[in-house]
Amino acid sequence: MPVYLFSISEVKAVEMQDALLIFFILHLLVYPASNGYNSYMDRDETSIGGIKNPLQPTRQLYYTTITLDILAIALSFLIGIYFTIGLAAYIIASRLYSYRGIRLKQYPVAGYLVVVFFQGAVAFFLVYHGSSENKTLEVPVSGMLASSLLIGGFYPLTQVYQHESDKKDGVTTISMLLGYQGTFIFTAIVYSLAMGVLYFHFKRITLLKDFYILTTTMLPVLVYFFIWYFRVRDDTSQASYRNAMQMSLLASVCTNLAFIILLMRRFI
Repeated sequence: MPVYLFSISEVKAVEMQDALLIFFILHLLVYPASNGYNSYMDRDETSIGGIKNPLQPTRQLYYTTITLDILAIALSFLIGIYFTIGLAAYIIASRLYSYRGIRLKQYPVAGYLVVVFFQGAVAFFLVYHGSSENKTLEVPVSGMLASSLLIGGFYPLTQVYQHESDKKDGVTTISMLLGYQGTFIFTAIVYSLAMGVLYFHFKRITLLKDFYILTTTMLPVLVYFFIWYFRVRDDTSQASYRNAMQMSLLASVCTNLAFIILLMRRFI
């Protein structure tokens, strides 16, 4: 949702009907289908995402994900052909990431880059292009890059408590490759790059006040991040499901709030 809000706040002339349809397609069809398919392939027995004790997936889940994807593609034609192509590419990448026959997620760098590119840059492009009145293809590269860096900074932290379960599943995540402390250091570097890109993005369009609003709203995330880092540095058991979910919730709330404020400044 933060990428959606960021992207739509940058569109100069929004086609509101299409913007709402895109929100529905992404958040109620594509993303749930992607998560469901990943759960079906992984068959996690330990905590995953927002679920502490996941139930074992059934065949019905698989059919549901296929149905959601078909509906998403069908509705995407109402937006336009480029949106449909981009959405199809997103869905295919998501499947290649999880599908046992290929399973990009078992490769730390390739899997990470696929997530960062599609959940960041591609998602920003789809929303910006599809929500614009003239269906422009001139999408700000700085916005796409910032979105990928924001996703890229946060994503390893969602894996930091899963090292043992991923190892048993034969998966090497970017977090496992970096180690506990390395994951936090990597996250700090990527987020710093994201903030740098956002600074130049807002400076270019003479809206530096928006950048300061964004960084101020994100301050609680920064505080929690460093507190959690020092705890993990002293005791790796602190890289737990509970702490990861608290970080995830705080980051989601603050990031969404920041971009909602920016969106309100544009249209109210």
